[in-house]
Amino acid sequence: MTDRAQQIMAAARELLDTEGPEALSMRRIAASVGVRAPSLYKHFPDKAAVEAGLQAQGMTQLAEDLEAAEAEIGAEPPLLVLARAYRQHALDGPHLYRITHTQPLGRTALPDGLEDRAAMPLARAVHGDIDIARSFWAFAHGMVVLELDGRFPPDADLDAAWRTGCAAFAQAIQDKTRGGAA
Repeated sequence: MTDRAQQIMAAARELLDTEGPEALSMRRIAASVGVRAPSLYKHFPDKAAVEAGLQAQGMTQLAEDLEAAEAEIGAEPPLLVLARAYRQHALDGPHLYRITHTQPLGRTALPDGLEDRAAMPLARAVHGDIDIARSFWAFAHGMVVLELDGRFPPDADLDAAWRTGCAAFAQAIQDKTRGGAA
């Protein structure tokens, strides 16, 4: 990526973080970089390409956050540790989270292996069971989006809800490992 392309991505990220996805127009990004909008098209064919670059940043950050959490797994259940990191990842950057996880993923624009890298800590925690991994990710994503959208009552104990969900998935893993029904 050229220096100018990196500047464009940094400006897009700043706009996203401070004003949300509605601020991501080629005109606004160009103004932040100090150029005219047509100049951006030398580096990115369209706004979707910029958004794909932001998704790559979001996936990279998620991978780093989950890997760091995985390294800290000790006495606490692995799913709870990963869920806490996933939740914090979303709460720390809600706009980046939404652009990365609530619209189609620009897989062809992601660096090779990035999506798998982001999934590996969870895959290891569920002993490679893809069905449990997908179900757990759906649980975590749903919890995060509901929290970001303010859909839980103000007095809801979300930590308890996360613990309960993680415990249910841990039990499903244990049941499958023992050969029982999940």
